[in-house]
Amino acid sequence: MARTIYVASPEGDTGKSVVALGLVDLLTRTVQRVGVFRPVARSTETKDFVLELLLEHDGVDLEYDECVGVTYEELLPDPEAALSRIITRFHDVEKQCDAVVVVGTDYTDVAGPTELAYNARIAANLAAPVVLVVNGRGRKPEALHQAVEVAVAELDANHAQVAAVVANRCAPGGLDAVREALTKDGTPAWALPESPLLTAPTVGQLMEAVGGTQIAGDEGLLAREVLDVLVGAMSIEHLLDRLADGAVVITPGDRSDVLLGLLLAHQAEGFPTLAGIILNGGFDPAPTVTRLVEGLGSRLPIISTSLGSFRSASAAASTRGRLTADSERKVQTALATFEQHIDGAALLAALDVARPEVVTPLMFEYALLDRARGDRKRIVLPEGEDDRILRAASTLLQRQVADLTILGDETTIRTRAAELGLAIDDAQVVDPHDPQWVDRFAQEYAQMRAHKGMTVERAREIVPSVSYFGTMMVQLGLADGMVSGAAHTTAHTIKPSFEIIKTAPGVSNVSSAFLMCLEDRVLVYADCAVIPDPTAEQLADIAISSAGTAEQFGIEPRIAMLSYSTGESGTGADVDKVRQATALVRERRPDLSVEGPIQYDAAVDASVAKTKLPDSAVAGRATVFVFPDLNTGNNTYKAVQRSAGAVAIGPVLQGLRKPVNDLSRGALVQDIVNTVAITAIQAQAEQVGAQAAKEGTS
Repeated sequence: MARTIYVASPEGDTGKSVVALGLVDLLTRTVQRVGVFRPVARSTETKDFVLELLLEHDGVDLEYDECVGVTYEELLPDPEAALSRIITRFHDVEKQCDAVVVVGTDYTDVAGPTELAYNARIAANLAAPVVLVVNGRGRKPEALHQAVEVAVAELDANHAQVAAVVANRCAPGGLDAVREALTKDGTPAWALPESPLLTAPTVGQLMEAVGGTQIAGDEGLLAREVLDVLVGAMSIEHLLDRLADGAVVITPGDRSDVLLGLLLAHQAEGFPTLAGIILNGGFDPAPTVTRLVEGLGSRLPIISTSLGSFRSASAAASTRGRLTADSERKVQTALATFEQHIDGAALLAALDVARPEVVTPLMFEYALLDRARGDRKRIVLPEGEDDRILRAASTLLQRQVADLTILGDETTIRTRAAELGLAIDDAQVVDPHDPQWVDRFAQEYAQMRAHKGMTVERAREIVPSVSYFGTMMVQLGLADGMVSGAAHTTAHTIKPSFEIIKTAPGVSNVSSAFLMCLEDRVLVYADCAVIPDPTAEQLADIAISSAGTAEQFGIEPRIAMLSYSTGESGTGADVDKVRQATALVRERRPDLSVEGPIQYDAAVDASVAKTKLPDSAVAGRATVFVFPDLNTGNNTYKAVQRSAGAVAIGPVLQGLRKPVNDLSRGALVQDIVNTVAITAIQAQAEQVGAQAAKEGTS
């Protein structure tokens, strides 16, 4: 039976969707199949935004309609019949899941005075412990404690069990006092700070609120959150002093001076970056002004509305944003807030959620982020003008996975990030054409490559290339690792590392591995990206490096040296090469479990292994697969990825002294996030190894 958790509130506007999202995120890295359920939805005419948000989370695979119990319209006439339907529909969801997060009612304007009691009855009938969420905004700790006491008494009276309490929307400086007040009764409790971003509307929502239409700018920027609304009826010189990042300015449509001044300020260095401009009164700019606006090439959304200043400002001020799936920045902010202020392990213990033995792709991905977060490293991202890199950087910084250096023109990068509504303030931005950096790196690079005839003058032409520049930062200790390749070829990314960083001690060849996340486990495939036709010695290097990669990521290495025959059954140059490579691995690393030559089916299938290699410690349970050539490896990983629905993370470069990793040019934002986490973990291991070597020689 699935473990069920009920998220309930004694009032409205608590922001319990943040807690529900955090719980779903926590559970997807703990169990295989996570479900969500909404016992009472707002209506049948429009979809419930909280439920849509949770259903969009990776790891939740359910349809909207099956996750709704009843609507308020169905509940009010006959609460008993509604309760029966809720329980029946919930059990249909429960059968498909290992854990289910149930999100209680929202206290809409049709709610009755016994709404908390009804939530308690639902939770009791579902045998679900309750996570109680209360609104901490404007409340002192003792007042919050009293509110919790009243709510807990009501829940107890209706046989619901409160397992944990979360006070949300608290003053950031008072979190410790709130938690201390709430935990004195013995119930685990946490406090989350108020985050203005989570309740901020988007530019598009303001446009809808004022009944406006977009007349200029980038439509994609309508999704940016609005952090302030200003009425710009004053002269532009006075208005400029009041501008703030993320603000929307409402100004009459016939004030061309204000419009042009705002556009120039938005683009000027040293001024805040706006979210949009609303022109009210039904006036559109004159044709000559429109031509001038178009000539400026600004992407800032400009909206026109027929409403006057007062009605426009009132409509905008009353628009409240929601935490929805289409706002990536809000989602990442909510998850980061939950992670930073709630002890996930303690919460799961309070809710009695057990961890299974299997490892799903989501569990593995989250484990990567957690490990990287545990000892943050600085990773350089050379391709700062790619929007995917900026989006990944925002996620990594908000989730505190790594410290980042982004290469590119600082004004251009920060302006574009602000336009996209991304938070990269904590990133270091370095211009690879800065003469101070170029001169330093050119001197170092010329010295490294002097044996190849490199001169300082020639080096000055080479090092501004972002891959060389980023690699030099890693080599000189200015960064712990580099991730590139979203906009460049593999050769462009890794060639500098061969010249500058070079191979680790005891390794002669740089190779690659993919971490293949299947439904219930993670395997290592190598080499699928670097060495086209490896020799026996290179195959042995690949196997040993891949075993090390497996160990770095918590996978017990059992190495299968793949070939078209198993054991002693086959002959020929190709199988002999694999046989020789296997012998070399055993000679160089007798501590490793390795089998070869072996066919793929004998490596993964216990029944086949029992027939072909009954005494092997690897056959039937291999975790590291070394392919005889690049053609086989590359095609196999792609076949498994597409046909088995596996998540392929990589390629992870292995064998370098310091970590540099390559991205696919089709990489998604999550691929970049995962690769940065992997690079950070490699940097952690490199640091541990360097420290151990230092202690061994001292």
